[in-house]
Amino acid sequence: MMKDTKQQWFKEAKFGLFIHWGLYALLAGEYKGQRTEHIAEWIMNYLDIPPAEYEKLAEKFNPVNFDADAIVSRAKNWGMKYIVFTAKHHEGFAMYDSKCSNYNVVKAAPYGKDVLRQLQKACEKYDMKLGLYYSQAQDWHDPNGLMQHHDDSKKDYQFYLDHKVKPQLTELLTEYGDIALIWFDTPMSTTYEQSKSLVDLVKSLQPNCIVSGRIGNNLGDYITTADNFIPRLPYDGDWEVPATLNDTWGFNRFDQNWKSADEILQLLLKINGRGGNYLLNIGPDALGNVPEESIRILDEVGGYVKRNQEALFGTKRLDYYTYEMDWAEFTQKDYKLYLHVLKKKNIIEILNVANQVKKAYIVENATELEYKCMTACEGNSIIEVRLPKEFQEKCNYCICLELEEKDPIFEPIER
Repeated sequence: MMKDTKQQWFKEAKFGLFIHWGLYALLAGEYKGQRTEHIAEWIMNYLDIPPAEYEKLAEKFNPVNFDADAIVSRAKNWGMKYIVFTAKHHEGFAMYDSKCSNYNVVKAAPYGKDVLRQLQKACEKYDMKLGLYYSQAQDWHDPNGLMQHHDDSKKDYQFYLDHKVKPQLTELLTEYGDIALIWFDTPMSTTYEQSKSLVDLVKSLQPNCIVSGRIGNNLGDYITTADNFIPRLPYDGDWEVPATLNDTWGFNRFDQNWKSADEILQLLLKINGRGGNYLLNIGPDALGNVPEESIRILDEVGGYVKRNQEALFGTKRLDYYTYEMDWAEFTQKDYKLYLHVLKKKNIIEILNVANQVKKAYIVENATELEYKCMTACEGNSIIEVRLPKEFQEKCNYCICLELEEKDPIFEPIER
């Protein structure tokens, strides 16, 4: 079934910022000398840290360097259109001033400030859509919350939903302004009726708030793929890839396996060309600092995004192209085909595109280009584009082909 958020902003957004932040940032991947082999924010689960022991971390949580304004401002400069912040992750600790649980950043930590309130104000200042991650099923601190890899058979899960989840969702959706989406996660054994009750609550409080695919039971407003997994073929409808810059979501000081800016850019273009949004994560440390490598990578990617906004935002999915190309990705709007050139090329040749071209230009500076539409000696249609010298030694730029036809016509390979 094709998913439809009915929200134009989400369909056009293409690029968002995920922020995973909680008490796990204090451990940074290690507990009592033992490193977790898994993602850092799951350290309580995988290393079996008792709740009473884990909650002592709150007494040390004082992120004095956290700057919501700087983070949202950077996201804006990176070209991102929405932010999703972990209001409560699986560890059960709320990063806002919850009235129904004192286990939160205001009441249990020396920091004593509402992190979410700061983000709300910054998002309003910079006209940034704010979404909230909320772990609806797993809560490793609550005695009735579910916990992966553990026995949940004796827990009263419905009691937990009624007495913590629904009250906290009500707080989030009534006390923090317009919330663009609720990013639920890991539904586990949640029944259809339980998932639907949460969807109904969200929609009753904020009808335009989008519900992520991980509410479970096929009740989400859009498809959420597996973490860091990209569909091989284009998808109809609304969908999103949640992804990391390295191998973890929460801060892990041992994880230096960063993707390059070029890799991230190609992933963004691949996802956009197939019709999806790219929700890319940062994990601040225990003091609230965003890792410098995250900033460096996103500064570079954001530079490309800002120079080529026309070719990214508001684009729509293409049919799959006949050939695999490691040097380029396509995006599309009506009557326009965008070719994102990722490696050095002296002459651009695009095979098996049968459209009539009206104009070719470099997106970032509107320089018009010479082009020819021909039939190659092998029998393929071919569009040949000549580059000015200053672009023959460049990579990471975009060419727009204005078309006579509304959509690209990709010819099959003849046998």
